[in-house]
Amino acid sequence: MPTMTLKELQPQLLALSLEEKAQAIQILAASLSNGLIGIEKTPGVMGGDACIRQTRIPVWLLVSLRHQGASEAYLLEDYPTLTAADLVNAWLYAEVYPEEIEMA
Repeated sequence: MPTMTLKELQPQLLALSLEEKAQAIQILAASLSNGLIGIEKTPGVMGGDACIRQTRIPVWLLVSLRHQGASEAYLLEDYPTLTAADLVNAWLYAEVYPEEIEMA
């Protein structure tokens, strides 16, 4: 895959909507931190799948429930240990690693 320079990428970045720009910033921040805060992969826990920090709640499960129509309010009520920030982290992780989530 050919790489682009920042100068070549700049017009495309500026053409993004505000929401897309925010998502791009989150993706870049995650790549700089070499992982996502609040998401953990622990060998032997939930098959090593990405989970919400200090829980056994896999990201793929939350994504699956969301696709089935569960609202964030429902998820927070059904999983009282989750916070809104946990859901933001889960959605971002799913965006950054879609193939991993799909396989799980």
